[in-house]
Amino acid sequence: MTRLAVIGGGIMGACLALEAQAAGFDVTLIEPGTPGGEQAASYGNGCWLSPASVIPASVPGLWRKLPKFLRDPLGPLAIRPGRLPAATPWLLRYLWAGSTEEKVRRTAHALRALLKDAPRRHVALAERAGVGALIRRTGLLYVFPDRAAFEAEALAWKLRAETGVQWRELDEDALRQQEPALDRRFRFGLLVEEGGHCTDPGAYVAALVALAEAQGARRIAARATGFRVENGALRAVRTESGEVEADKAVIAAGIRSAGLAREAGDRIPLESERGYHAVVTTPSIAPRIPLMPSDGKMGVTLTETGLRAAGQVEIAGLEAAPDWRRAEILRDHLRRLFPGLEGGEVKVWLGHRPSTPDGLPVLGPSRRSGDILHCFGHGHVGLVAAPRSAELVVGMAKGESAPVAYSPRRFG
Repeated sequence: MTRLAVIGGGIMGACLALEAQAAGFDVTLIEPGTPGGEQAASYGNGCWLSPASVIPASVPGLWRKLPKFLRDPLGPLAIRPGRLPAATPWLLRYLWAGSTEEKVRRTAHALRALLKDAPRRHVALAERAGVGALIRRTGLLYVFPDRAAFEAEALAWKLRAETGVQWRELDEDALRQQEPALDRRFRFGLLVEEGGHCTDPGAYVAALVALAEAQGARRIAARATGFRVENGALRAVRTESGEVEADKAVIAAGIRSAGLAREAGDRIPLESERGYHAVVTTPSIAPRIPLMPSDGKMGVTLTETGLRAAGQVEIAGLEAAPDWRRAEILRDHLRRLFPGLEGGEVKVWLGHRPSTPDGLPVLGPSRRSGDILHCFGHGHVGLVAAPRSAELVVGMAKGESAPVAYSPRRFG
C-alpha cells in the first residue's frame, strides 16, 4: 500500500486524509497543533460554504485605493507600513492579477470549478463523521441599502452569473420577511440558495480528523521541516521529532506551506491576509441564514458559540501583534446591522489566510519530486474549496493530470 503523508491538519489536511484513504492510500497526518484548535485558520473563518465566492479580492481599479490602505490602519484592507518592504513583490503581483476584467474572469471560472457543489460535498463528509448537524444548506443572503448599491458591484455579479451562480432578488418586503431584525436601511437583497454554512468549523475539522484516525490514519504531533528525496523519489518527510517514511506527501500546512514548498524546490508567493472575527455570545437576535452587508463586507453567521462576524484583511506578516480594534469594527458593524442586539461577552480572534496574489490555490506537483504535491494558498475559500481540492490532489497522487490553472509553475 502506498504511504502518503499529509502535512497539515486543518480543513485541507482533513479532507485530503479522507480522500486518500478512500483511494487506497496508507495515510499519516503530520500536524503539530490540535486539529480544529484555535491556532488554525479553519477554526475562526467566516463559516460560509459559498459557491458564489469566485471573485478575487484584487479587481480592476484597486491600485487607485492603495494610498488610502496605507494611511488607514482600520480600513477593510490595511497594510502595516513595517510590512510593506517584504510584501511589495506580492502586492505588485496582486494588483496585476486583478488589473483587467478578463484576468478576473479567468480566476472566477477557475474558482467556480472548485466551489460549485461544495455544500453537497460537505454535507456528505459531515454525515460520515457523525456531525451532520454542523452543516446547513440554508442559502446565503447579500443585503444592500438599495438596488443602486447592488449595481455598483455590477462586474462581480456579472462574472458570478457567467460562472453559473444563480440568485433570487428580494425587495424590501421580502427582505423584511426573511430577516425582520435587519436594520431598516437595507431595502434590497440577493438570496443565493445553493449556499450553505458550517456552525462550528473547529469541531467539524476535529470530527473529520477523528474519522480519518478511526479508519486507520496515524497522526504525528510534530512540525514538518523538509523531505528526504533520493534519485527524484520521496523517501521520508523530515519533522522536528524525526523522519516519517512516505512514498508520497502533500503540503497542506496553510500559511506555513511556503517554507516547505521551498524545500520541495518551489518559490510560491504566499502572504497572510490576516483575518479577524468577533462573536457575540448568547445573542438576542438570531438571523435565519448567514448574510453579508454591502457596506461591511463581512460574513455574519449564527454559530454554536454565538453570532459571528468575520472579515477584514490586514497585511502585517505572521509575527506582528494583533490590532484588536479591527475585531471591534466587526462587532460595531454587527450592532448597526441588527439594532438592539444584546448578548453576553464578545470574543475576538485573529487567523492567517494563506493567500496567493492571483487568488487561486496552488495544486500540483513540486519541482524537486513528483511525489511531493502542493495543496495550499486558498485564501478566502479554504473551507468551501477543501473537498474538491483534495479530490484533485489525491487524483494527482494516483497519476492523474494536474489542472494548469492551479499549477505552481504559473509563478515561474
